[in-house]
Amino acid sequence: MYLKSLELIGFKSFGKKTELEFNTPVAAVVGPNGSGKSNISEAMRFVLGEQSMKSLRSKKTEDLIYNGGSSDGRANRASVKLVFDNAKRLFDLDFDEVLVERAVYRDGSSEYKINGSQVRLRDVWELLSQANIGASGHHIISQGEADKILSSSIKDRRTIIEDALGLKIYQYKRAESERKLAKTEGNIEKVESLRREISPHIRFLKKQVEKIEKSQEMKRELSTLYEEYLYRESIYIKEASKRVEEAKKGPASRYSELERKLTEAKTILESAKSKDDKSDELISLERKLSEIRSRKDELSRKQGLIEGEISGLKRFVQKQKEREEREGNQSVPLSQVQSLITSFRRSVEDALIKDSVEAFRQSIVEVKGIFDTFLKKYSETGGEQGSVVSEHKEEIKRLEEQGENFIKELSEIKGEENELVASYNRLRSDIETEKDSSRDAERAIFSIMSEQNDVRSLLKDLSYEEDSIKMAKEAFDNELKEGSVLIGREIVRYEEGKLSTQNGGTLSFEDVMSEDRAIQKEREKSIEKIKIKLEDSGLSGSEEIMKEYKETTERDEFLEKELIDLRSSAESLKNLIGELEVRIDSEFKAGLSKINKEFQNLFSLMFGGGQASLVVIKEESRRRKIETEGIVLDDEEPQIEEEEEAKIGIDIKVSLPRKNTKGLMMLSGGERALTSIALLFAMSQVKPPPFLILDETDAALDEANSKKYADMIENLSKYSQLIVITHNRETMSRAGIIYGVTMDRSGLSKLLSIAFDKAVEVAK
Repeated sequence: MYLKSLELIGFKSFGKKTELEFNTPVAAVVGPNGSGKSNISEAMRFVLGEQSMKSLRSKKTEDLIYNGGSSDGRANRASVKLVFDNAKRLFDLDFDEVLVERAVYRDGSSEYKINGSQVRLRDVWELLSQANIGASGHHIISQGEADKILSSSIKDRRTIIEDALGLKIYQYKRAESERKLAKTEGNIEKVESLRREISPHIRFLKKQVEKIEKSQEMKRELSTLYEEYLYRESIYIKEASKRVEEAKKGPASRYSELERKLTEAKTILESAKSKDDKSDELISLERKLSEIRSRKDELSRKQGLIEGEISGLKRFVQKQKEREEREGNQSVPLSQVQSLITSFRRSVEDALIKDSVEAFRQSIVEVKGIFDTFLKKYSETGGEQGSVVSEHKEEIKRLEEQGENFIKELSEIKGEENELVASYNRLRSDIETEKDSSRDAERAIFSIMSEQNDVRSLLKDLSYEEDSIKMAKEAFDNELKEGSVLIGREIVRYEEGKLSTQNGGTLSFEDVMSEDRAIQKEREKSIEKIKIKLEDSGLSGSEEIMKEYKETTERDEFLEKELIDLRSSAESLKNLIGELEVRIDSEFKAGLSKINKEFQNLFSLMFGGGQASLVVIKEESRRRKIETEGIVLDDEEPQIEEEEEAKIGIDIKVSLPRKNTKGLMMLSGGERALTSIALLFAMSQVKPPPFLILDETDAALDEANSKKYADMIENLSKYSQLIVITHNRETMSRAGIIYGVTMDRSGLSKLLSIAFDKAVEVAK
């Protein structure tokens, strides 16, 4: 790869388009002082990405743009283009030529292009570093900067040498890796912080999910219990209802037949000529007994229904009490809360109207009393007044009172019935003792009434059983409603009717009906216990909780994976940084050894002997006191000190022949110039850059040393392309092409070129 051409438009004194072609190993740029020839080396710095205005001999960006002259107007932009031959693909681009361009505008903006495509400055630096090229590297040595490597600090000197050895690309990579590592470590801290933030919420949600899962397990258990319980209960209710209905048919028919016979017997008796007072008394007793027994049966039925309703209400109240005891919750009627607020507001408003300290004090006392009374009242009552429990208690009390009335009325009716039965039995005994055949009608009535009484008793028992089945049906319907709330549509699984027995067979109606009802009651109790636990769990919105838990845990898992990736990336970056540091160190040591060899050879050539070398040194660390203004420290307290970081750099050791001169400080100006040139050329020969720009580095040399300098340039041109800005005739004589720079009266720099065959003549 070599530098093919340089194009300047509007850059400093080059107001018009100016192009320099570098098709020889050495190209010289000459011209009088002030003609603008040094602007060419600065244009090279500019296009290669130099950011320091001081290095470009300017104060601001606008100073780089041609400001016009007497015959030309000022330019709006300055641009510089470099064209490189890339046939050997030193640049990692698939082009035979690589064009790097930089332009600046008067508004301060700038743009960079590579082969016409706009890029970032960083992209330009990375591209150039592939070929060991930089904006202010060792390969561009401007006027007055030859001595820079000698006067630099040991640390800066090391940086210059590292740049010359082509370590900049590794330093870029290391800096980039360190930047990525810092960013990665920052991301690790952020991710860890996020995980710490959501961790308590996950723990809370996990507990809620565990409760939900437990409740779901209870629901599954409840569903299984319900399936068997409801299946058995539905069969029992259906079969028992059918059995009672069948059992009632015969007695009911018989009772109707007896009623008919009794009516016929009474009709015969009433129309008989032999009827007497006993006959009338029998008919009256029969009628009264029939009426009073009907009333007694009706009251007994009502009493049974009331007892069943009271039993259900008491069970509900007991469950509510147990729940409130477990939860510690008490219900307070809204009206009582509103009354409390009204009293509180009235007391405060009165105090505000009076607007005095005493009034406010009195208001506080009143409010305290109101709250104390309220708390005492509901602590003693358990918060049941006006609540559902209280309403149920009042209903129980009403039903109990109604039941007591029924019991009292039943007692009275039974007393009347006993009197009528006594009269009936006495009359029957009297009639039975008579042997008169005219009493056959009365005896028939007695027989019918006796049988009718037996049938009525049987029907009464069946009626009680029927009422019991009805209550079971109501309880069954209630269980369906409550169960559907707790387990949803699973409640209807019992309708499938595919339950199995312990022996593996299918459960039949006979199996259900033959089972003791106490076992079914135990199932009911088990269901009730699980229902209470489910109600006590109090978990609402379980789907939302499960969804939130899933989303939160998935986020945490994602963050965990991201954290693993980040830590792995950080570890890889640390390893890469370590590898780069090892490579930089090893290549630096190897390169330094080669530089020392070339430096010694060139130094001996320049001075006819002597010793010169580069030495890695480490400055002693210093400790400095930290003074704190305005703070007085006890005498016994230790002084606060801070240890500065030890500096590792490069020192230059020189020893001139035939002189007792050692060290850079003892060298004269010319000797320093020769030393710096020897060192710069040594650095260039170890790892030659594609091109080298020397801006009047030979200005301080005498004629004898100029020849040595020119010989070294000629030798160096075998390794690097040279662009030399010079006044020295000896140097010019080694150039293949000479560009002459002149400046007209308007301040515009112009370019003239002389080919190789005329260069020697001009030089002489």
